[in-house]
This record gives sequence, structure tokens and C-alpha cells, in this order.
Amino acid sequence: MRLKALKLRNFRGYYYETEIKFNNLTAFVGKNDAGKSSILEALEIFFNNSVVKIEKDDLNVDALAAGDNRIEITCIFSQLPAELVIDAANPTTLQAEYLINNDGDLEVKKVFVCGAAAPKEKVFIVANHPTVANGNDLLVLKRQELRTRANQINVPAANYNGNINSSLRTAIWNHLGALNLNKVEIQVDKEDAKEAWAYLEKWMPQFALFKSDRKSSDGDKEVTDPMQVAVNTALSELTQELAAIQATVKAKAIEVADRTLAKLQEMNPALANELTPDFKSDPKWSGLFSLTLASDRNIPINKRGSGVRRLIVLNFFRAEAERRRNENNSQAIIYAFEEPENSQHPNHQEMLIKAFQELAETNNTQVLITTHNPALAGLINEDDLRLVTVDAQNNITVLDHQQNIMRDIATTLGMLPEPLKPRLLICVEGPNDVVFFKTISSLINQTRNDLPNLSRNDRVAIFPLGGGTLKDWVTHDYLSGLGLPQYHIYDLDDAANPPYQPQRDAVRAKGGQNWAELTVKRETENYLHPNCIQAIYGFAIAFGDMDDVPEIVASTQHNANSPNPWNTLDDEKKKKKISTAKRRLNKDVTAVMTWADLQASDANGDIIRWLENIRDRIV
Repeated sequence: MRLKALKLRNFRGYYYETEIKFNNLTAFVGKNDAGKSSILEALEIFFNNSVVKIEKDDLNVDALAAGDNRIEITCIFSQLPAELVIDAANPTTLQAEYLINNDGDLEVKKVFVCGAAAPKEKVFIVANHPTVANGNDLLVLKRQELRTRANQINVPAANYNGNINSSLRTAIWNHLGALNLNKVEIQVDKEDAKEAWAYLEKWMPQFALFKSDRKSSDGDKEVTDPMQVAVNTALSELTQELAAIQATVKAKAIEVADRTLAKLQEMNPALANELTPDFKSDPKWSGLFSLTLASDRNIPINKRGSGVRRLIVLNFFRAEAERRRNENNSQAIIYAFEEPENSQHPNHQEMLIKAFQELAETNNTQVLITTHNPALAGLINEDDLRLVTVDAQNNITVLDHQQNIMRDIATTLGMLPEPLKPRLLICVEGPNDVVFFKTISSLINQTRNDLPNLSRNDRVAIFPLGGGTLKDWVTHDYLSGLGLPQYHIYDLDDAANPPYQPQRDAVRAKGGQNWAELTVKRETENYLHPNCIQAIYGFAIAFGDMDDVPEIVASTQHNANSPNPWNTLDDEKKKKKISTAKRRLNKDVTAVMTWADLQASDANGDIIRWLENIRDRIV
């Protein structure tokens, strides 16, 4: 299952119900104490209630004053299991049991009544469910009660199997006809609803929260948490093997118990008849393994600097990105990381963001981060950003890309990190373009040292505008307050009707040192040499100046590794694969380009001309 959205009500600063939407990578930006960490901690409470535990003090103060003592944390999931096993002999589906909402998703609400120091949870499934009389309570009826109901409303016995609850429910619903489906909350701790929830829990993603707070215990959370995630991940991928071991142990133990009872039968039949072998609970496998990292020279990890400890976490994520990229059958997992910039060199911050992006592009993986660092926010695609702010009435709002948040992010965080004070602001469409121009300018600088290396020249700053809001940035000139001249480079995209030509003209019309260019070819990937693409991907492709190179690469790679043709994939899967190809083309392929490759692939010298224009503006 994939986490699609979260709803919070009465949880800390979230008084009114607030919905937060998630992508594969989602970054929450905002000032300190805006409510970013509360989102991640609410998810930790929902999934684990371990690293962060629910407390009665988590109840919103306005809710408390109003006499409402219920905290509600609701998670909405897509990509649901194909079947629902309540009766082992007759699997059913979420749809057949009317346990999905209007959007076809699974919506699970956990309610915590804050009357005690440690509030207990109640679990509900919010679904578009039958409300018709005799059909609105079937999930909480026992088998005999379902049989009685079927008889009461004269359901033909031939229409159901009286020994299977799901068969009884289906027959009753079919017999009733109009079910009057409406949004209802079904408490899933009664009868078959409880069984359904127990099954669905097994499909829930793992959730791993890495908090920013510094720890100083021998089992430093910043280091032990990733190692425990490694143990839990290994266990989740050995479910069948562990189940077989568990079944063997149970069988052997019950065999001994049965022999004991047989002997007891000879001496005291009455007592023997009262006793039956029973396992009170399944083993907790994760508690049997404790994985730690020993420091060199026997220096405890918790005595090392916070930056070193978090550097270990950084490389855990890098290693996970590589592992999950190579293993397509990994269990679903959500990584949540508070403020990855803490105690880290800027270069390490960038590496961590890249690891997060790679993780988010792998199967069954989502990554959530919080930050108030504008430099980190600038490395993330606009679609993946969420701005968390507090309004004049102290209500928290969470804005996404559909609400044109870039201007608000610029106002809230500021767009350039101190002490950076460049002479020129280079504006491109997205983070992949930033990587391309930094890498290609570094290559060019080795031969043309008069041209700037944008990866380490402190006289320039490269800022991704985001393709979706680029027009808004230019139209409203949000960056004018920085007092810097701007040099914009946008993709041509369409030779007949370039989408950003009006914005190019608007920047040029500003005069002074401001200028804007459109690529002569379709986009930056068209300036890569085919031989370099083959060196990275292992296959050859041919393309022209206006071909969609990322899609060609993504489709070629997919068709070489999957029995399902590219044209059978849905748009979401295609988009994800194209995004992965685009990132790799700009990062890895650009990195292996040579001067000779560039001269062959950019025979007209477009990139050289842009860098000459930039040079002339910063000397």
C-alpha cells in the first residue's frame, strides 16, 4: 500500500481537520515551530506509537477548551491488496466488503480519547458503506447472527454458504438491492471487521522516523534506528521462511503437549479434558536481533560528534537507495527524516537529498523530510514541496504546488542561503537543470578556464524556478527584491510554439544585465552525446534535436528488462521512469562527457555562448 494523504484534527496545532497529500518524495518546508515535525510524529503514532507515543498533552488547546477530547489521525492509502482474507477458505475484496471511500482508497482513522495519561486508540475504516436497514451492520455480526439475519429477510439459502461470513454478507446485500451507500465510520475491533483490520495491518508500509533531536545514550537513536530498520526490513522480506519456522516449532511443541495430555488422560481424564495446547502470542522476531555499529578504536558512537552520527545515517540512506533500486520486490516502506541539514556540511546535505530522491524513485518507497533551509528546498522539485505556515488565527495550513506556493516559500524562507552574495542569479526550470549546468560548466572550465565553473563560483547562484510556476515567477518578478541581475535559460520544448518564449521576452525587456535564452534544442538532455548515454546505460539510442531523450531512454530500458511493453504502462508509471531517466541523464551521463563529446553534440556552441554571456556579467 502507498500512503496517499494524512488528515489531522485536534492534534497539537492542527485544530480543524487538515489534509496533507504525499508524493513518493515529499518535503515540508517552513519556519521553526510551524507544525512540520507534528506531521511526521503523527504518522509515527499512527504506524508505531513507539519513537513518539501519543500523550494527552497532544490534544489541541482549543479543542480542550471546547470540550472535545478526541485526537483524530487518518491515513489514506492507494495501491491496495488485491484480496482481503477474512475467511481463509474464501478470500474477498475491499470493494466487495464496501471498505473503500469514494475515491477507491482505503481510509483508516485512529481516534485517541485524551482522558487518560496514555490515550488508547480506536480504529475506524471510513468507507462508502451500506446504510440501508439490515445491511448497515453486517461486518460486526457473528456467523450465527448473519445466518439469522439472512433468514429474517428471506434470503434464499441457495444464494450463500452458511459457513462463510463473506458469502452471507454478499447474499444479504444482493438481496436488499438499494444499499444507500454513504460515508460511514466502521469500528474495526468487532467480529469480521477486526479480522479484516488484522489482515490489512500486515499490508501497511513500514514507517521509520529519524528525529533531529540529539541523543546521548549508549544506544544512540540516530545510529540504532537505521540498523533496526535494516533488521525489520530483512525480517519483512523473510516472512514465508519465518512462518515456516514458526509452524514447525509450533507443531513440535504441540506434539510434546499432546503426548503429555495423553499420559495425563490415563491418570486424570477430567483434568486432561480441560486442557488444550495453545500459543498465547506469535514471537516478536525483531526483539531477537540487535544490530549496532562499533566505532574505530573502541570509541562509542554516541561520544562522537552529532555530525558524524548523522553522517552514518546519511550513508544508510545512500546504501538503501542502491539496494532498493536493485531489488524490485522490497516491502513498502516510508522513511521520514527531520531536518537532514542539521550538523552537516552543505556538500553532505546535497548528497543526502540526492539519496532521498533516488530512494523515492524505487519501488514501494516513499520519503518524507522537513527543512527550513532554503538551499535544500531549492534542490527539490516544486511538485514535491509542501509549505507549512500558521495563519493570523494560529491555524496551521499546509499548501502544495497546486496553490502556487513558490512565492510564499520565497517570502517565508528567503531563497538564497547566507553568506552567499552572488553578482548574478541564474534561473533554470528545475533541479535537473541545476545539476546539468554545474557539471557541464565544470567540464568546459577545464579547457576554457576563462569561463565560469558554476559548481564552485561564488559570483553566481543557480535557482530552479519550477516549470509549473516559471510563468508566475517571471510575471510577478518575485526575485526582484534580491537586487540581483538575472540570466534565465529555459527549455525550447516545442520549436513551433515555445511555451516559455513570452517569459524569455519579458526578462529581456527588463533591460540592464538581465537576459534570457531558450535552448536551441528541445532540452538539456539533447546536448548529451549518444556514446556517453551508451556508456552509462549499456545500450545505444539515436535521437534528433527535438526528440524526447528521457522518454526514449526510459522506454528502451524498460522494454529491455520487462515482458510488459512500454505502451502498456499507465501514465503514472511512465512519468516515474522518465523522471528517473532524466535525473540520471543530467547527473551520471553529463559527468562522463568529454570536451570532444561536447563539441560533437553541441556543434553550434550554444552552451559555450551562454557561459560567455554569464562570464561577461560577473567579471
